[in-house]
Amino acid sequence: MFNAEKVKNECVEWIRDFFEKNGKGCNAVVGISGGKDSSIAAALCVEALGKDRVIGVLMPQGEQHDIDMAYMLVNHLGIKHYVVNIKDTVNELLKSLPSDLQVTDQTRQNLPPRIRMSTLYAISQSSNGRVCNTCNLSEDWVGYSTRYGDAAGDFSPMSHLTVTELKEIGYLLGLPRELVDKTPIDGLCGKTDEENLGFTYAELDKYIREGIIEDEDKKKLIDYKHKMNLFKLEMMPSFKPEM
Repeated sequence: MFNAEKVKNECVEWIRDFFEKNGKGCNAVVGISGGKDSSIAAALCVEALGKDRVIGVLMPQGEQHDIDMAYMLVNHLGIKHYVVNIKDTVNELLKSLPSDLQVTDQTRQNLPPRIRMSTLYAISQSSNGRVCNTCNLSEDWVGYSTRYGDAAGDFSPMSHLTVTELKEIGYLLGLPRELVDKTPIDGLCGKTDEENLGFTYAELDKYIREGIIEDEDKKKLIDYKHKMNLFKLEMMPSFKPEM
């Protein structure tokens, strides 16, 4: 049985310990999308470090239809925040690519999260910060992240917790239910996570924790995604010569 309060308290202590060892007195810098992951990550950092040591960064690409949720989060937590619109940067980089290069949809979808991560590090290194990774176990399990984009960071408080478990922690942290229960959208192509994945987080989480899934086709899909995306969670392969 998952003990949300115990895990939440242990995670808060883990964050404190990380900063004690890897950035005493530094600030936690969190990209704020308005979704549950960034909301819970920011709230955990606030509980661990205090609101004065947490910086939220809102990074819309032009107009963001749910930007009000991101503002709700930073106002609820009372944290300092910056707003950096990445639209022009993304467009300029795409325009600067070689004219004979066939830019793929995947390139267009993954460029914004990589620009966002560069933005977070620019702010972090100018604010005595450490960048908080906001990925969770469910997304990582099936590779639902952008390598060197949202999959990057300096510390990762939630990457061993499923979506189902994180929502319980979000309620304990006193976050507005609109943020915790918000339908997750990938922020890349406008579809919900579950539309993109082909299964629900509830199905995925039960399979991860209990090895149980009723739909054989969904089991095969999850297993395939897990196998094909394991490289995202591993260290970069490197050649080591024999000496």
